[in-house]
Formats: sequence, structure tokens, C-alpha cells
Amino acid sequence: MARRFEGQVAWVTGAGSGIGRALAIELARRGAAVAVSGRRVANLEAVAKEIEAAGGRALPVACDVTDEDDLARAVAQITKELGRLDVCIANAGFSVAGSIATLSAEDWRRQLDTNVIGAVITAKHALPELEKTQGRVAFVASVSAFVPAPGLGPYNASKAALRSIGLTLAAELHGTGVSATLLHPGFVESEIAQVDNQGHHDPARHDKRPKNLMWKADDAAKVMIDAVHARKREVVITGHGKIGAFVGQHLPGMLHLAFTRGPAGKEVKRMSKRGG
Repeated sequence: MARRFEGQVAWVTGAGSGIGRALAIELARRGAAVAVSGRRVANLEAVAKEIEAAGGRALPVACDVTDEDDLARAVAQITKELGRLDVCIANAGFSVAGSIATLSAEDWRRQLDTNVIGAVITAKHALPELEKTQGRVAFVASVSAFVPAPGLGPYNASKAALRSIGLTLAAELHGTGVSATLLHPGFVESEIAQVDNQGHHDPARHDKRPKNLMWKADDAAKVMIDAVHARKREVVITGHGKIGAFVGQHLPGMLHLAFTRGPAGKEVKRMSKRGG
């Protein structure tokens, strides 16, 4: 593996598991010193030890992306201990599920506070350091930005908002030497289905996503880091994801029919009846 990030410092939020963990490990494989942040300190320390055992350098940084002071402290700690910042990947996020008719205002605020505001403020505090190194910022959005599946209104909205913000930021950064990349994974192995609407991880929760379409997180991370390195503005990861994004953008009527006549429509009706 080419060590394209040799001598650079990368920061990945939500790096304790799933896609975030895979991104951190892939960046380390390519030569970066990696700061891994999140709320579950034990997970961060495990990821850091895995990176160091493979000969890399890692720094676990406890950080809640919904706390702006935490984010400012994280950047200060990273630059103090690792010396610089070249790559920031705003990956932290979770999914609030339920029909729009049943979800509370607090459900919506919790979703947007983490997935949208948390990502934006992560970038805000990283940008002054990235400008010094002409670095890279990336947002982990989702194919859900293009495919508004019923029963996932808050999550779909958060990822669509993140897409708009990422494209706006890419334009605002033009000429600064800093690039902004939007990463839209399809079905990728992660803990997202095991996190409830309050953001609590429950390993007993069943993952209803189609297993035959699921990509391994390590494979997705390779494609995602390639895109970040190439300073691409936007990339959709997984073949099924590319099909979904195309249909969502160019054939929305077909998507509506699939959702209203297929299993997804029946499921959201059941959710509405039971109030969840």
C-alpha cells in the first residue's frame, strides 16, 4: 500500500467502531499519524492500540461532537501532541428511525445536532489548521442523501443537509488549497443499526439492512481514503449505492413507487400504527 499520507496527521471522529475505525486504520496504513475521537474511550484506546501494534502512531481523543468546546479542545490537543493537522474526516453520526407522524421535536434535534451541526463544527475548528497545511476535510454523508427511504426521515434529512453543506464548503474553500470531499457510503458494516434513537449502543438490536449487499468496512475505507487523497468533491461508495443515488436524482418517481408499493411502505405503516 502506497504511503500517500506519510508525515501527515489525520483526525477521524466517530472512530471507535465501524466505518470510522476502518478509516483510521486505513489512514495509518498509508503513513498518517491518526487522532481517533469519539465518546467511548475504551473503543478509542483499542483502535489506537491496533494502529500502534501495526507500527503506526495513534492518539485517542475523547470528544463529543455536539459539544463545541470539546471540538476546540480536540483540535488543540491534536496539534499540540502530533504537531499539525492535514486531514479531518467528520464521520461521527447515528440514525433516528420512525415515521414523521410519530417522532418528537427532540428526536429531530438530537439527530441534526450530531449528524449536521456536529460535522459542520468539526470542520469549522479544523479549518484553521488545515489551511496551514493545505489539507483535506471530508464529510461522511450517505446514499440516504439521495434516497429518502420512509421511516428514516431525520437521518435522510441530516445526510441531505450534509451534502448541501459539503458542496457549499467546497466552493467556499476554492483557492485556499484546502479541499472538501463528500463521501456517500451505501450499505457498509457498522454499528449504526445497533444504536437507538437516543444515541445509545445496544449490541442486541437486529440489523435489518440487507446482508447480501453489505460491504466490509475495510473495503469501503480504501475507496473513501482514495477519494480524500484525490481531493474529489463527491463520491458514492458501493455499486448498489451508485444505482440508488442515480435513481434518486434522475428517477424520483420510480423511487416513490418502490417505497409506496414495496416492503418499505408497508413497514412504515406498521411503525405509524405502533407509534415508533
